[in-house]
Amino acid sequence: MSGTLYIVATPIGNLEDITYRAVRVLGEVDRIACEDTRQTRKLLDRYGISKPLVSYHEHNEQSRTEQLLRDLEAGLNVALVSDAGTPLVSDPGYRLVEAARERRVVVSPVPGPSAILASLSASGLPTDSFLFLGFLPAKAGQRRAVLEENKATTATLVCYEAPHRVLETLDDVAAVLGSRPVVLARELTKIHEEFLRGTAAELVSSLRERGPLKGEITLMIGKGEPIEADATPIDERVEKLIEAGLSRMEALKTVARQRGLSKREVYKQVTKR
Repeated sequence: MSGTLYIVATPIGNLEDITYRAVRVLGEVDRIACEDTRQTRKLLDRYGISKPLVSYHEHNEQSRTEQLLRDLEAGLNVALVSDAGTPLVSDPGYRLVEAARERRVVVSPVPGPSAILASLSASGLPTDSFLFLGFLPAKAGQRRAVLEENKATTATLVCYEAPHRVLETLDDVAAVLGSRPVVLARELTKIHEEFLRGTAAELVSSLRERGPLKGEITLMIGKGEPIEADATPIDERVEKLIEAGLSRMEALKTVARQRGLSKREVYKQVTKR
């Protein structure tokens, strides 16, 4: 009989934010797969847990998946954790869970902390519907394309962002989404936890006076108003996106997604003139 793969949520900062069940499971499994063994060891030491650790991250996910599956099929119980929060949310693990399901290995979630939900709960923004975008692209053109693609979404937008890119991202939010309310959550559950509120332009102005930001950042953007179907001619829409900073190829792809057309069809429309 195969073992069980437990997907265990761990604290996003404060080590006290862990469930009784998570501590029990981590203490009972045969081994723990984690992104950074040093980071996970801090948590285990806090709760007096001593278990074999196996590194499992984006660079070795493919090879480690097969190894962990062999362990599970041999009857061992394995816990998968990320450095912080709920595994698989912008973290590795999908390949392992998918393969385990295909091979009829039991997969059991042990729910707990999530930076997305923690941020939303204290943001003051509507939470009846929200869309998680993960980490936005590092390149400005691609980032603006993602924002453009979700401009008509009537839900709160949530994403993670690296501190060294947050000002550039806020500039893009202001350019593409205008003066919607924005909340930046930083260092949740830690000593320097803070929530910054305002429009994207207002946050850029205040943050530039503070100097470089540090820590984990969750960016939340308030709901937009419903947008009527865009009647702008395709070639004009492409040109507007290019003027906004997208490359020609990115603009073609964005319009194709927005209009439900193939990129080839959009290209034909643009080249007619």
